[in-house]
Amino acid sequence: MKAENLNLRHLRAFREIAARKSISRAADKVHLSQPAITQALSKLERVVGARFFDRAGRGLFLNEPGRIFLFRVNRALDLLQEGARAALRASGHNQNRGFRQFDEMVTASQLRALIAVVRAGNFSLAARNIGISQPSLHRTARDLERLSGMPLFRRVSLGIELTQAARIFARHARLAFSELEQGVDEVQVWRGIDTGRIVIGTLPLAQAEILPKAINALLEQRPNMKVSVIDGPYEDLLQGLRQGEIDLLTGALRQPLPVPDVVQESLFRDPLAIVARAGHPLADRRGLKLNDLVEFGWAVPRKATPTRDYFDTLFAETAPQHIIEASSLVMVRGLLAGSDRLAIFSAHQMQHVEQLGLLCRLDFDMSHTKRDIGITMRQNWRPTATQSLFLELLREAGSELG
Repeated sequence: MKAENLNLRHLRAFREIAARKSISRAADKVHLSQPAITQALSKLERVVGARFFDRAGRGLFLNEPGRIFLFRVNRALDLLQEGARAALRASGHNQNRGFRQFDEMVTASQLRALIAVVRAGNFSLAARNIGISQPSLHRTARDLERLSGMPLFRRVSLGIELTQAARIFARHARLAFSELEQGVDEVQVWRGIDTGRIVIGTLPLAQAEILPKAINALLEQRPNMKVSVIDGPYEDLLQGLRQGEIDLLTGALRQPLPVPDVVQESLFRDPLAIVARAGHPLADRRGLKLNDLVEFGWAVPRKATPTRDYFDTLFAETAPQHIIEASSLVMVRGLLAGSDRLAIFSAHQMQHVEQLGLLCRLDFDMSHTKRDIGITMRQNWRPTATQSLFLELLREAGSELG
């Protein structure tokens, strides 16, 4: 079940019932009648699949699934409040233009509309992506704009331009929905239904060994776990991580830390190696020098990657004349296999292709190139039990290579 389908008003009612241990007192707080708030709780319990309260005396008290879910609801609603305040600061607009504490009035449909527009960059594509009409999405998004009192979209010659406030609030909304999805997963685990999910962003240096090993080990213990692996440029994966679309990122760590709201954990240190096809003119030569390498063409990663930074430092004074930029390892292997080009690979990545006799390491000193390979996570991320298990399996796989 998608967390975006949960009714935020029902979640707020649930939180107030838990705090006041009474439907009547909660009804006064959220401005609903007692029958309405009773119905809201019933619908929420039905959607999530568990009863959240036990009756004792004249009060309602959270049971175990209620406590599990409340933890995530609190985090989600706090994220919306934090996002609303940060967006207002970014907009520089007076709160009086909108409703005070508008985050307590926003609806899930308004947040879905905002997120869709931020992702797509225009109303037409956003409406198509979430399956509603363009006028309907436009009206919902503009309702949110009036509710908040902030400009979220500006018309420009080519369509619309998103304000900084819109991007900030959309990011917090995505994180809030991620918390709710984790809460639903945790309640299902409590019920004995092991159907959680984990979304992993991966960079090349984690794909060859540690990530497959950890995933296989996880699915042996949690066969119904839904695992999604996303690869791509580091900047795109980092953005997905920070917005809650990716749970964790594996690969080469960045120094210094790219943004303050993520943390990094090293799993092992990996040296680089200069590689070529089997039978390359340099394959059997010993004690190679830089001048020997300059004479050949190279296949290198794109700019602003750790390996490319090392390549640029290595050839700071005399660069090879023929350079091909390629991010795909499959492409680089193909380029090397059919030419005398050289490339820089992770030493661990080389093990499999060396065993197949396709590529070989050249005898050039790379002992000073060890890099930290590990995990990047959101600073305040609270993984579910199954996600925590996967982290431990990743650490075990990394320790075997360290």
